[in-house]
Amino acid sequence: MTCKTFCNYMPISASTTASWIIMNIRNILCIITCLLSLQISSAAASIIDSCVAVVNDDVITLSEVNEAGKLMFQRIAEEAPPEQLAPALKKARKTIIDKLIEKKLLLKQAKAMHISVTDEEVDRALTQILNRNKTTREQFTAELAKMGMQEKQYRENLREQILSSKLVNYEVRSKVVIPESQIVDYYDQHYTEQVQEGGYYILQLGITAQGKDMPSDPTAADKAARKKAERILSMARTGQNFKQLARQYSDLPSAVDGGDIGTFQRDEMASYMRDAVTRLKPGEISPVIKSPNGYMIFKLLSSQEGEIITKVPYESVKEEIRNTLYQQEMQRCYKKWLEEIRSQAYVKIL
Repeated sequence: MTCKTFCNYMPISASTTASWIIMNIRNILCIITCLLSLQISSAAASIIDSCVAVVNDDVITLSEVNEAGKLMFQRIAEEAPPEQLAPALKKARKTIIDKLIEKKLLLKQAKAMHISVTDEEVDRALTQILNRNKTTREQFTAELAKMGMQEKQYRENLREQILSSKLVNYEVRSKVVIPESQIVDYYDQHYTEQVQEGGYYILQLGITAQGKDMPSDPTAADKAARKKAERILSMARTGQNFKQLARQYSDLPSAVDGGDIGTFQRDEMASYMRDAVTRLKPGEISPVIKSPNGYMIFKLLSSQEGEIITKVPYESVKEEIRNTLYQQEMQRCYKKWLEEIRSQAYVKIL
């Protein structure tokens, strides 16, 4: 499948002299902006918030990078071995700068297209987030306080996310189409697996008490892991794509493959896994299962006993496959579209 061209901008031609002038004006703008960001600390010390990148007529400052990457940098500092700390932080810093550049490009594009977000849309989005996470307004406010964030700042971030989503919906999502033939090909390749003897083709999703955002107290962490696994199971059983859920939430290495661990024979499975999987029919999802490392959820794709092969019925997974292919194609087309926008903008990392 090919992706349509989503940007219709033409590069602006200019003489070498004009290009030099424009570049230097932007560099001067960066310097002026940084100088204007002079702040007086409580000890009356003066500091300059240095620029790290220029995006068209806007700048990205060091404080923006530090604020956007605060949690990531903290996690790396806590988990990375000493010899890997410097390169890990350098890589994370580059990732954050790229994300901030992407954000500024999207917001500028949305403004140029007169796309806006109302307060009512922000309210609805916030309500949906609270309902989806079964969180009260008081719990939400308390969590923000732990993160050192005001609700006003959170709402502004949410507004920008909605704005970007509207833009991407218009420019990219609406133009991505998955034909039936592609779904059938994917089904034949991924939802059946030929095995010599009996076997079970399985997807898995695991939540551990040592996973991210878990309490430090072991008992509380185990309880939180169980609650999180039950919430994800509810999402899977109400039709959400199991592979996407595994990629998003699973703490296991198989998360990168959407929880796909291939085919297992009966005697290859741990007892808790065998007891859960062998009770399932193709397409069914297990309840939350306690394991030595946390809580597991399994989905059986196909099974074979002797000469009898059982597959997940095509119609039962058709929409799940369509969603998987749609997300893959969406990511490919979005990346291409963003590269086109970036190539037409002035972007310089300092």
